[in-house]
Amino acid sequence: MVLWGVFISAFLIGFSGAMMPGPMLGITIDGSLRKGYIAGPLVVLGHGILELILIIIMAFGLKDFFSNSTVAGFIGLFGGAFLAWMGYGMIKSSIKKSVSLENQGARSGAGGRNLVLAGALVSATNPYFILWWASTGMESIRQSYTLGLIGVLFFFIGHILSDFTWFLAISIAFSRGQKLINDTVYRWMILLLGIFIIVFSIYFVGSGWEMLSNRTALY
Repeated sequence: MVLWGVFISAFLIGFSGAMMPGPMLGITIDGSLRKGYIAGPLVVLGHGILELILIIIMAFGLKDFFSNSTVAGFIGLFGGAFLAWMGYGMIKSSIKKSVSLENQGARSGAGGRNLVLAGALVSATNPYFILWWASTGMESIRQSYTLGLIGVLFFFIGHILSDFTWFLAISIAFSRGQKLINDTVYRWMILLLGIFIIVFSIYFVGSGWEMLSNRTALY
């Protein structure tokens, strides 16, 4: 996988978490109505600091852990399965029209003034965030690290750029109290992204299976 491949895949996969309704989206909409378009970048800054810490821990602290082909194989299988589950959920929620940008700010309960801190806190306490990094995120870091630290850097830039792009767009759309992204467009975006996520999950599963198969062939 070349560096630009790492960047593009990280960018696209990053949208799978960024675009789904949740506390981070809620505080971004709420903050946009209060502070304007700057809310999105501030929330992503807090979120990004937490993710950067996680990536550093994984890249350095788990280096030997990743080098074990059996461990790496299972991470690939689990990460791919989780990615497929996310994609399926996105497609299902889009078709059933169960996802919406309506009332996200009202449900967030995030009236705090420090949006950077809020972005970090809602991420750290979000089970979905933890599960993503324990599976798909870990496998992404493992594959990026095969290209060295530059590969990890390209992954991080691509991943955080997807968050920045989406939440900045949300902030601009809601900053004047007017929603410029309607739910029909939003659901189509979720549907198409869900399809991509499932296709990419096949790559993760295939990579993990190949590593386990090669490990077995040695015995």
